[in-house]
Amino acid sequence: MEIITGVERRRRWRDEDKLWIVAEAEAPGAVLAAVARRHEVSRGQLFQWRRQVRRGELSAAPIVPEFVPVRVMAPPAIAAPCVEKRAAAAPGAGHEAASRLQSPPSSPGRIEIVLPDGTCVRVDDGVGLTALRRVMTVVRA
Repeated sequence: MEIITGVERRRRWRDEDKLWIVAEAEAPGAVLAAVARRHEVSRGQLFQWRRQVRRGELSAAPIVPEFVPVRVMAPPAIAAPCVEKRAAAAPGAGHEAASRLQSPPSSPGRIEIVLPDGTCVRVDDGVGLTALRRVMTVVRA
C-alpha cells in the first residue's frame, strides 16, 4: 500500500519499464489485471501501452555502441615493479617468502592497474565488472 501525503503527481514511466510490463502481461498464462495490480498501473493504462507497442509507437531505444577513450602510456622510468600485498612473512622465512611477494610474470590474460600513488591492482581477464568496481572503490578510499 502506498500512502501519498503530498500533492499527488503523475508518475513518469520509462519506455523500458513500459515494455517490460507489457511483455509480462502478454506472457502465456498471464492475467492482465494481476500484472497491472502488481505494478500499480491501471488496466486502462496497460491496454494503452499494449496498443502503442502493437502500432510501433512504443519500442525499445536502439542500443548505440559507445567508445571509451583509452590512453596507453609507457611505464615511468623510475616505476618499481608491482608488489602484491599479502600477509607479512614469518620472521626467518628468508628468500623464499620474499620471492612470493614479487610480482609474477605478466600473463596474456592479466590486467595490471597502477594508480598514481603506486598502488597496484592485478586482475585476470575473467573478473566481473561488479567485483572490480568494489575493489577499486576500496583501493581509492
